[in-house]
This record gives sequence, C-alpha cells and structure tokens, in this order.
Amino acid sequence: MKQNKIKFISIMVSAAVIISFSCSVHAGQTYKLALSLAITGPTSDAGNPYAKGVEDYFKYVNDNKLLGDDIIECTIRDDQYKTDVTKRNFEEFLDNGIVFYLNYSTGSTLALKQDFEEEKIPVIPASFHAGNLVDSNYIFLPIASYSAQCIGLAEYVAAHHKGGGIPKAAMFIHPSAFGRGPVEDVEKAVKAGLNMEIVEVTEHGKDLDNTAMLQRFISKGVQYVITQTIQSPVATLLKDANRLGLAAKSFGEEGKLTFLGAHYTGGNDLIALAGPAAENFFWTTSYTLTSEPGPGTDMQLALAKKYGRDDKAANSHNYTNGIMAAQVAAECIIRAKAKGSKITRETLYNELLAMNGDNAFKLDTTVGPVTYSKTDHEGVDNLQLYSVQNGVFKSVGKPFSPEYSKKIK
Repeated sequence: MKQNKIKFISIMVSAAVIISFSCSVHAGQTYKLALSLAITGPTSDAGNPYAKGVEDYFKYVNDNKLLGDDIIECTIRDDQYKTDVTKRNFEEFLDNGIVFYLNYSTGSTLALKQDFEEEKIPVIPASFHAGNLVDSNYIFLPIASYSAQCIGLAEYVAAHHKGGGIPKAAMFIHPSAFGRGPVEDVEKAVKAGLNMEIVEVTEHGKDLDNTAMLQRFISKGVQYVITQTIQSPVATLLKDANRLGLAAKSFGEEGKLTFLGAHYTGGNDLIALAGPAAENFFWTTSYTLTSEPGPGTDMQLALAKKYGRDDKAANSHNYTNGIMAAQVAAECIIRAKAKGSKITRETLYNELLAMNGDNAFKLDTTVGPVTYSKTDHEGVDNLQLYSVQNGVFKSVGKPFSPEYSKKIK
C-alpha cells in the first residue's frame, strides 16, 4: 500500500514536471532526459533547488530554441533519498527512452553504477564522490570530487597555518559513503608530504550538543576542523563552538578552532541556519555565487526571475549546481547536432569524452572550464575558496587546483 502511494506521488510529480516542459506542437525531435533526486526528505534542502535549476535551464533551452525546432523533455522525480526508489525511477526512465541521465545521491550512484555500465548511458550525478568513478566508464562528476575539495582545504591550512609546527586538524564527517569518501584521500595526501596532521576523524550523529567533542579537539591541540557533510550539523557545530568561545575570529587563530568545509556544507542555507556563528567559516566549491555578481550570476538570477523562483532558490548554490548539470547535458546535444549526428546515448557519451583542449566547455556558472576525457571524469578542476564575511560568502584568493589530489592518483 505504501509503495503504491509512493508510486502514485511519483507519477503525479513527474507528470506535473513533464507538462511544464512540453510545448503544444513542434516540428522537431524530442530528446528525453531524466533526473531522480530528493525533492523531499533527507538532503532535500539541496535537492529542491537543484531540481529547480535543472528544470529552469531546460525550459530556457526550449523557450529560446537553442536546439532549433528540437526540444528537451526532462522527467524529474522525487526519490526521497531512497536508493530503491531511485532504482525504480531509473528503470522506468529507461523504458521511456532516455538518452542522458542526471542522478543525485552518492548511495544511489554507487548502487546503480553497474546498471549505467550495462545500459551504456552517460550520467552526471549531484554526488561528487571520487568512488563513483572507480570501475565506471559512464559517470561524469560535474566538478572536482569531495576528495579534491577536502585536499584543497588541507593545502590551504598547510600554506596559511599560524603559530609554527605542523598544523593539527580534525575531520567532521557525515556517517555515510558521502562523508567517509574523502578521508582516505586526505590521509594519502598527508603521507605524500602535505604538511598537516590529522588528529581525529569523527562521524557525527544526530547530537544537538558538540561540547564534549569540541573540548576534546582543543585538548588534543586541534586548530582546524575540515567538515564533509551537510549544512545542518555544521551549523550546530559552529553555534556550539561560538557558545563555548572556541571559534577562531580569524583564520588560524592560536588556541581556537578554524572551521572549513566542502561543497554541501556551505552556502546561504548555512548562514541562515548558523546566523552570526557562520562568520569566518571557510568553504570551497567550483561554482560562482550570487554574493559576488558576474555574468554567470546575472544569468542565474535572470533565469530564476523568468521562471518565478523565490529569492532563496535564486541565490542557492545548489540552484547553480542544477543549472550547470543541465548546461553540460544540453551542450552535448548542441555539439552532436552541429556535427549532424543522431542524438543517442553513444553520441552524447562521445561528446563528453571530447570535451577537452580546444573543445573544453567554458561556462560562467563555474570558476573554470568543464573538461572530460577517457581518463578524466571530473568536470571542473578548479576550486574557489570562500569565507563568510559580514554575513555573506566572499572569495578568498583566486581559483586553484589542488596539487596533492593529482599526486595521489
């Protein structure tokens, strides 16, 4: 009964989305794509704006005839972060004849990896887990992996540590493959010569008080905490550190804790959740932010306005995240059409593999170009470090590519 109810809801959601995408009558081809993700349930704070970004950009492609008379029809379904629902959605998408697939979570991407291989379908997930790429030919990460992000944060710590000696750090991670993924790679980077000591790795639970853990960090001489999780536990962590007077007022303040985090730990939602405690939180991602206006953010805000999104969605980095995934998928179709190729899974896969060198995809929603090849399935290699200053994220330095993420491969 419960399964029937979920299926009914999924059909209604997807039907609504398909209707919103459809044109009345068109003379061209229809290319079917699909996305399964958490619009409700765990991590929906990221999935909801991501879905809107994908939906709006494909609407833009169709409304502005970027494919001529052809259109993209992208079915979007809520899987509530449940891998079994994602798998069922994916099987139904295949029956509908999709040529490109956008997935979401780390767990479902790992679980469906073999299915993607058997179906030979190009996939861009919202998960940046490096393990997605192991024994895979068809998964393409949109930006640098969580491992590269955490290594990049560790490199920044090593280069800017104050107080002398080897900087001591702790990792505060989500209790899942998503959270654990980068730990081994950061440890490899340290063994390869990165000047940092990882004193402790802690998987958070649902605790509402981190007092004991934070005091333990201080007693062990920890000065930096690298977080790889979602925003809400980081917000609690920052509030607790501020309440205890343990949060650094500037990067590397001696005797205090400086907090840093990868893509899904930061953004405006973190500031909304943590309030003033978010000040001086250091965060990295490959996306441009609306707090720093530019061509990409102008386009993003105009897109959100055109399709009636509220300010929260319009300024979310996960709205950008969804737009970017849709941009890459649409660009593959545009390039294949320009060559006179029939739009199939194979031709779109080959367009991804050819996206390098002079054919790199340069777009304004990221801090570097998208490049893929047979041996490189991480799209944007560059990262940008941001920190919260006076209630908004601001750039710290220029975009960079983590040195040790290449050394440990």
